Amino acid sequence: MRGAKSAKWVAGAIVVALAATACGGNEKKSGGGMSEGKADPNGILVAQLSEPQNPLQPANAKESQGSRVLRTVFSGLVDYEPGTGKLEMVNAESVTPNEDSSVWTVKLKPGWKFHDGTPVNAQSYVKSWNWSANVKNNQTNSSWFQDIKGYADVHPEKGDPTKTEMEGLKVVDENTFTINLTGPVSYFAYKLGYDVWAPLPESFFKDPKAAGQKPIGNGPYKFESWEHNKVIKVRKFDGYQGPNKAKNGGIDFKNYTTAESAYSALRSDQLDWIEQVPVTALKNYKQDLGDRAIDQEYSAVQSIVPAFYTDQFKGINPKVIQGLSMAIDRETITKTVLNGTREPADSYVARGVLGYKAGALGDITKFDAAKAKALITEGGGVPGNKISIQFNADQPHKAWVDAVCNSIRQATGVECVGDSKPDFATDLNARDGKKVKSMYRGGWVLDYPVNSNFMRDLYGTTAAGNTSGYSNKEFDELAAKADKAKTLDETVKMYQDAEQLLAKNMPAIPLWFYKNNSGQSKNVFGKIVYGQDGDPIFTDVQVKAKK
Repeated sequence: MRGAKSAKWVAGAIVVALAATACGGNEKKSGGGMSEGKADPNGILVAQLSEPQNPLQPANAKESQGSRVLRTVFSGLVDYEPGTGKLEMVNAESVTPNEDSSVWTVKLKPGWKFHDGTPVNAQSYVKSWNWSANVKNNQTNSSWFQDIKGYADVHPEKGDPTKTEMEGLKVVDENTFTINLTGPVSYFAYKLGYDVWAPLPESFFKDPKAAGQKPIGNGPYKFESWEHNKVIKVRKFDGYQGPNKAKNGGIDFKNYTTAESAYSALRSDQLDWIEQVPVTALKNYKQDLGDRAIDQEYSAVQSIVPAFYTDQFKGINPKVIQGLSMAIDRETITKTVLNGTREPADSYVARGVLGYKAGALGDITKFDAAKAKALITEGGGVPGNKISIQFNADQPHKAWVDAVCNSIRQATGVECVGDSKPDFATDLNARDGKKVKSMYRGGWVLDYPVNSNFMRDLYGTTAAGNTSGYSNKEFDELAAKADKAKTLDETVKMYQDAEQLLAKNMPAIPLWFYKNNSGQSKNVFGKIVYGQDGDPIFTDVQVKAKK
């Protein structure tokens, strides 16, 4: 994703534990600190957010900002229990596969309501998915439905759809429906935790455009207002029946144009949670915030991605990209510019995800100036002998982009410059519109905790997350074969093999694994608990009662 998404922890026997922070209790403590006083169940949390790229429709957010809001307003079938990795039923009573995992039966918990009082039933899901998959509705994540039989009828590669419904979706009764896939997908239940699979109320279909500005969901919070480029407000839904009821009164998602301004607001307690501490403050933020500072790894990878549709990278020899990768001194940059807050990446797959394999990319991500220069020469050189790296200026990227460029320039003689865009939405629009001049900053956070999410959903030819123009028929065939494996373990192993193909073909240059270097204000009661996607578990955050 496009930035961060919905999955939180790896499930069951496939858990790879990442540190979780304990949540503060509700009792009064004698000394000063985060748990002093008592919590206000109706207190409003103020959290940082950039302007979402698209309207707030469940299938229309492949970036972290819109997704962050959607996850508060909508609840889907499943989620992942923080800390244990257990697949947790939310709106679903059960999600059950047949013998070969090609047909799945979903039973819903009865009695759920949308925020407008209308029922959440099997038709709410089936109609939502059919609408979201339809090519005419221009949903950015419509490719997530491509496993369902009949997807090609509603979303043909060319021309208009021949049907309005996918034959693979069938309503059995009020609270039961079946999903017939084009073939077995052993991990399909894991995918259902992503935003795209949320239900929609009948009112949505009467005016989808208006619903994108004022969404009506079935989640722990109901939408209140959206003042564009300033603030989005959601408030606790008292009628919510899910397991994750809100422990606060609501959230004001507030926009800041720079990481520095957000950090300043955090320190003055005008902002309760910051997405990422600016690079300029990384050295001192733990001293500034004390026990309110957060330093915790989560499952995400930072990369730089060639725009393969440009004249510069169209038909490029992968050796050139391998050379650029080996020209980046990740160890030095993460230790100095990023003050030890990142770990150099050695895989396309984030740590903490089923199928991550340490050292999967071998020497390609290790700094070697001589070999870097040799590979670029062997590959025919960088066209124009200059690259640019596009990034969004409303988050702290400039310092590391400059450092990466300096490393490439000094190691190879290839000129490198940053290409700054004012905000994340502008950056994403340039990617979606195929207007990137050379390369762009990529940051992918897990949507579900299986390695396929960091490969098929990012580098598959028709994947929604693929905005670079990368296409490799052999990889697409390997991914399709892996998805049809009989067991999850077999699927994961086959994707590990597919990663070796990507290492040779270089669809992107992994840089480092993210850490959550964040903080909370003095208004928050107890320590914020984070999911594996790096976001707070907002429903669990408590706000201190005002004295």
